[in-house]
Amino acid sequence: MDRTPPQNASLTWQPDGSPVSARFDDPYFSTAGGLEETRHVFLAGNDLPARFRPRFHIAELGFGTGLNLLAAWQAWRKSGQTTPLHFTSFEAFPLSRPDLRRALAQWPELAPLAAALLAHYPFQPRLELPDLVFELILGDARKTLPRWQGHADAWFLDGFSPSKNPELWGEALLDQVGQHTATGGSFATYTAAGFVRRALDARFEVHRISGFGRKRHMSVGKLRG
Repeated sequence: MDRTPPQNASLTWQPDGSPVSARFDDPYFSTAGGLEETRHVFLAGNDLPARFRPRFHIAELGFGTGLNLLAAWQAWRKSGQTTPLHFTSFEAFPLSRPDLRRALAQWPELAPLAAALLAHYPFQPRLELPDLVFELILGDARKTLPRWQGHADAWFLDGFSPSKNPELWGEALLDQVGQHTATGGSFATYTAAGFVRRALDARFEVHRISGFGRKRHMSVGKLRG
């Protein structure tokens, strides 16, 4: 097994304080409202929090700044669940702790959750809190996802743009997403690229719906029966 330590993400910062990946030349979240985009694309796109139940498991391609995790965790708390949310992220280039802190400072309403996350970051192999069980799986998802033993009830597909980060949108990897989806499970993603939708269509009933902000469309789907 490859034990090489992961390389931290290299960032540049926009004047509004939002981070951009130097490797992929792509922002980590929408400057038009990153938290609102997360809620529209990944939460509403997976019909959350309506589908929450005990031991609900979310998996994600692309941990990034952790914004999706914090938004889901906040929604979990507000929904009145009394058991932990299970959340797994796959990430090849994790942010350093100072960069993660700086990025999450954008969202004051998430500050208590961000502080709880940062208090344990980086962590190995996973973080267990009273209302969250979180695992950050480091490395190339094309190698790590096939070895994963879990099955997600909802997937957040949040790699950088398919044109800039095609590795996270390949047919083989998206087939693995389907293989690691629980019965009745779903996915949501901000992209409506045709080749992505066609790859997902092998295992999901895929639909193109209205996107967030300037993005006209996004994609959602449910696992085929």
